[in-house]
Amino acid sequence: MKPTQIFRILLFVVVANITGNAQAGIYTDDLSRCLVESTTSSDKVSFVKWMFSAMALHPAVKSFSSITESQRDAANKTTAGLFMNLLTVSCKEQSQKAVKYEGRMAIQAAFQVLGQVAAGELMANPEVAAGLAGLNKYFDEEKLDATFGKSE
Repeated sequence: MKPTQIFRILLFVVVANITGNAQAGIYTDDLSRCLVESTTSSDKVSFVKWMFSAMALHPAVKSFSSITESQRDAANKTTAGLFMNLLTVSCKEQSQKAVKYEGRMAIQAAFQVLGQVAAGELMANPEVAAGLAGLNKYFDEEKLDATFGKSE
């Protein structure tokens, strides 16, 4: 297995799990689809900024970020507005049905899907992809070949 293939697998795992795992029913799927289709690229960037500003509070990564409280508050305000619009206007019918038939966890599951899509779009940026690909220079191709067989 080539280091680039392993990198792609790792990237998929990170994106797929960035907001956790959730099981969805048909109404949650409908809501997820509506959320993704009703958000612009700018909305998705705002959502990722909000996730990043919250994750940057974790002590293990806090030193890597210089996000101010006012920036975090602005991200909270923007994202709350986005969520409110999605749940009560753009995807109101889908939100109501998902909660009625599948419970309030449907909202969380649907926003996890939106988070995955938004993070995936962000990671598709060439500069981000190049930064993530920096991992490749530290893979030991001989060990990988010995473990998985010679790559084609």
